[in-house]
Amino acid sequence: MVEVRNVTKQYGGVRVVDDVSLNIAKGKITSFIGPNGAGKSTLLSMITRLISKDAGQVLIEGQEIEGWKNKDLSKKISVLKQSNHINIRLTVEDLVAFGRFPYSQGRLTSEDRQWIQEAIDYMELAPFRKKYLDELSGGQRQRAYIAMVIAQNTEYILLDEPLNNLDMKHSVQIMKVLRKMVDELGKTIVIVIHDINFASCYSDYIVALKDGRVVQEGKTEDIINTDVLQKVYDMHIPVQRIDGRKICVYFA
Repeated sequence: MVEVRNVTKQYGGVRVVDDVSLNIAKGKITSFIGPNGAGKSTLLSMITRLISKDAGQVLIEGQEIEGWKNKDLSKKISVLKQSNHINIRLTVEDLVAFGRFPYSQGRLTSEDRQWIQEAIDYMELAPFRKKYLDELSGGQRQRAYIAMVIAQNTEYILLDEPLNNLDMKHSVQIMKVLRKMVDELGKTIVIVIHDINFASCYSDYIVALKDGRVVQEGKTEDIINTDVLQKVYDMHIPVQRIDGRKICVYFA
């Protein structure tokens, strides 16, 4: 389990994450939602140790995250940041191979190559494995980054805005893959996401944040609720049930 206890982060005297506590359920998709500036990405970055905490604790299976060795932590948690800039020209296969670095230290074994192949196949990228990243569409490139995360074979996968700059088709494709990873591979996934309808349709749990604090957290059925969403977004958002799923009509 991942436990967050009274975590705080401030910049320039402003608390962007303010005394946040929560538990991440294993084997589920948990989505962080909320307006810009709510502290979603900062919280995710502290959970993955990409940035330091000013106060509080993050426990990974009972051990404070600062106590984990880098090599051991990278076998337990993988993270995909909101923006990924690689300065060297890589093929899809090269990128996915980076996911095996915690195990191979750059010297790929037959087991590593099997993981790479399986990750590429899982993301339906076999026709593009030898293509360079700059030759791919945005959706294909994002799938390649997720394949890298799959190859890393961690129990916990944390994704910051995985749908950023993707069209509707590719966004649905990515969310279906994440759902499949949880249901078929038993992964635990945490997503920072802006589109509350994707959160509603694919998440098991939702953490709603505003001004650096948790407004409410719980099962998706309980959070996708007009009264809760009013507190989070300061706007009236009607919710309709379509094909058994709660859909937020926020464009009206």
